[in-house]
Parts: sequence; C-alpha cells; structure tokens
Amino acid sequence: MKFTVQSEDKHSLARVGKIETDHSTIETPVFMPVGTHGVVKSISPNELYDINTQIMLSNTYHLYLRPGTDIIEKNGGLHKFMNWSNSILTDSGGYQVFSLSKMNEITDNGVNFKSHLDGSMHFFTPETSMEVQRKLGSDIIMAFDYCPPADCSKKELKRASRLTEDWTRRAYEYINNQLPLYGHSQTLFPIIQGGVDKEERLKCLDQMLPFATCGLAIGGLSVGEKKDPMFDVVKLLGTHMPQDQPRYLMGVGKPTDLVKSILSGVDMFDCVLPTRNARNGQIFTHDGPINILNSKYKDDTSPVDKNSSILFAQEHSRSYLRHLFKVNEMFGIRIATLMNIAYYFDLISEIKSEINNNSFVKWSEDYLQRHDK
Repeated sequence: MKFTVQSEDKHSLARVGKIETDHSTIETPVFMPVGTHGVVKSISPNELYDINTQIMLSNTYHLYLRPGTDIIEKNGGLHKFMNWSNSILTDSGGYQVFSLSKMNEITDNGVNFKSHLDGSMHFFTPETSMEVQRKLGSDIIMAFDYCPPADCSKKELKRASRLTEDWTRRAYEYINNQLPLYGHSQTLFPIIQGGVDKEERLKCLDQMLPFATCGLAIGGLSVGEKKDPMFDVVKLLGTHMPQDQPRYLMGVGKPTDLVKSILSGVDMFDCVLPTRNARNGQIFTHDGPINILNSKYKDDTSPVDKNSSILFAQEHSRSYLRHLFKVNEMFGIRIATLMNIAYYFDLISEIKSEINNNSFVKWSEDYLQRHDK
C-alpha cells in the first residue's frame, strides 16, 4: 500500500492525500461506509460504485461467526464473496471485546468470548484475528487490540495499553510470516489506545510506531467519554503521528465530528451512524439533519435535499419519502441510506476543495456554527 500527501492546509493540520491499494485508489479524507456482514445494509455494490465509494469496512468478529471464514475462503475471499472490486478494511474484533464485555473474559493471551448468536465459546488471539483477516482478504487489516471503557481505572487503562502493545507485536509477527491468500497485499494498521489520558496516548503511540508501515489508527474514542476530551486527544495525536502515513479515527462519527477531526489531521473515518440513522428516519441534508417521520413533513412538497448528489433527493418530496417510511416500504430505507452516505461524501468533497484553497478553517467555523448543536 502507498500513501501520498497531495496538499496541506496552511492554517490547520488538515491535508488531502491518496491511498493506493491493489484494489483501488482512495482519496483522503475518506469516510468508509460500514458493511458489518459483508454488505452495507439494503445497498448493492453497484449503488455504492455509483456514489463513488472507494473503500468500505466489514467486521471480522461477525464474519468469523457467520458465515464463517472457511466459507468466505472457498468463495475466493471477501471481495469475490460480496462482488466488490474496490478496497476493504476489516476491524480486528477488538472492539467487540469492549461492546460485548459482559460476554467475554480478557486474558494476557487473548479473549474468551461467548457468541451472541448461539452461546458457543470461542477464544480469539492476535494470531486468530490475523488468520481470519487473512482469509477474508481485506486490503487493510487492523491489529488486535484491547479497547477499555471510558470509565475504566488508571490501572485498567495501563493494562489495555500493555496488552495492545503485546498483541500488536504478535499480530505483526504472525501476518509478516504468512503469504497472502489471494494475490494482493494486506497492510496492518496498529491501533493507539490510552483513553483520554494524554500521557498514556503518547506512550501507546510510541509503542505502535515499530509496527506501522503505512497507517495508524486512533481507537478507544467515542466509547462514552465527553466530546471535548475526545477532540483534545485527536488534536494531540494529530501533532505527533507520522506525517507520511494515513491516520484513521475509528468509529467516528457525526458530520461535525468529521470536520473537527480533519482539522486535527485525520484522514480516515468509519461509523454506522449515517446508515443506522437512515433506517430510523434521520436524513442528513445540506441544511441540517431532519427526522422524516415528523408530522410536519406529511404535506411538505419541497425536495428532500435540493443540493444532494442523489437524484432522488432532488426530485422527490419530503412528503413522499415520509410516506415510504410510514408504509414500511423498503425503498424508503434504501434511498435514505444512500442519501446519508452521499451526504458524507459530499461533505468530504467540499472539505477537500476548501483544504486545497487554504480556506478550510474559515469554512469549518461557518459550518460548525450552523450545524454543531
């Protein structure tokens, strides 16, 4: 994998770049739609191509449990399994250590966890995570890490950093001693932990640097901590992470979160928010988010979003989209999902233009004043 910085904003840490994998060229900053089970819910690969999706994320833990990585390997890897020719990033399963904490036990060697599907017991190690991701064949693979809860003790925070360092070393050594299964390269991203403790974050960053060949991730944020400490950590790491590698902020977030984080030098994002919220009727428009189920849209004949890059949003009314939701028509969910992803892409496209013009800081102030509520 190759990363090139193409332009930098003179007034912030924001930059425009390009990631090249064996499957696609990815313009950064980039937002990655989440396809947990090998599909972005309700959306086909062709529809993702139509809105210029260059990379998507899938979930190691869920695909390991169902359908099972052996089945995906028999299909020739995840790209062929889902008929997707652009890049894929897979998480390591480490986040599920956090999100399913009541169903697992963390040891120095790995994690014992109970399947949320059938209660069966499994043991995930850094080597297991690498082998599963090797069989998935994703372009970018995440190191197995321990993501502690936001309210954990100082002792547990330090334990998480220690285990993350040890597990990353094991993952790095394992994957570097294996040949790729499908003829394309895979790049490992280490994950920086440390909560909102700045000293611990910088220590963990230093620990991850030996394993970072072309990319580093910021993990363990947006897990219950307040927003101001979160952005303080992002800005701190933005000033210390390598300039020549892409920086990935995991699991973030709202459009305003992306704007603030890009100001601090972040290049890559993922979050379920735009697709999950679409299914619940929240539509991100260029004038701000709306809840299409609100009664005030029942007879609203204005376009859903006249500035959207999605033709449906320009040509169909809010009352029509509300009608689709009220009658539980799947088409409404599909269109809402596409519109929300397209909004994120439109936003980042505008941000890249502002960075290239060295006007991003002023533009961001105006945007945040309008939308950060």
